[in-house]
Amino acid sequence: MKLVSFLHAGKAHYGVLKGQRVIDLSVRLGGLYPDIISFIAGNGQSVAESMIKESDGDFDYDGLHLLPVVPNPGKIFCAGLNYHDHVDEANRAIGNRKAPDRAMIFARWPESLTGHLRPIMRPKVSQMLDWEAEMLIVIGKPTGRYVPKDKTLDYIFGYSCMNEACLRDYQRHSSQINPGKNFEQTGAIGPWLVTADEIADPMNLNIEMRLNGQVMQKANTSQMIHSIQAIIEYITEWTTLQPGDIIASGTMGGVGFARTPPIFMKPGDIAEVEIEQIGILRNTIEDESTTLGPL
Repeated sequence: MKLVSFLHAGKAHYGVLKGQRVIDLSVRLGGLYPDIISFIAGNGQSVAESMIKESDGDFDYDGLHLLPVVPNPGKIFCAGLNYHDHVDEANRAIGNRKAPDRAMIFARWPESLTGHLRPIMRPKVSQMLDWEAEMLIVIGKPTGRYVPKDKTLDYIFGYSCMNEACLRDYQRHSSQINPGKNFEQTGAIGPWLVTADEIADPMNLNIEMRLNGQVMQKANTSQMIHSIQAIIEYITEWTTLQPGDIIASGTMGGVGFARTPPIFMKPGDIAEVEIEQIGILRNTIEDESTTLGPL
């Protein structure tokens, strides 16, 4: 099942994709599941399966104003330095980087997200907007604490693509990287949320990032230093995860700041992240306007 969140009549809706049409589940199931997080938490997938057979859909997918697949997650965790080639290029470019013994985790805020086919915004204060292709995990049920590694996949609802774009100069203003990771409308997520039952092995998926059609990053999720299982195990040592929480699993080598000369995304560019069995996330780059629009 592929799920999407979208803006309609000024409100966030969610639905399921059927071919190129979207069935509006927020209308059909709003009494039970008013938003996609309650749908995820309430096992709405089993209820929605019958609707896929019965309905031809309410909207054309291509005409929707798409939101991040989970528009307002409670927690957003991101793994850093999780591929050896990215650790190596970061060390060459700025030094003092090594593969962490435990997953390096930082946070994003919901305001930093944007959806498929929506612009990634380059802010007025920096031109160092870089790309990071990543696989995104959405949690499906409360984890509690201390989830053992061999049980972690049971807590995943689904997967998506992410361009975890960031501002490199703001990221390096201090040892705390959060400012460069949290500019509004920089972290793109989409094109949809693929439920976990469609992904047999999330740790063996090809992932690629293209800028204006040129391949900039290419890897397989099997090359992660810390698997998604290890990341979830580690996070639940110190906090709990709830339905709709999202985890970005880290990027591979090939980012722009480590190139000679450096390359950064600029207005008019088209950025694409493609993950095998999930889909292609596509965004244009725009300069930040005076007032940011809806996600």
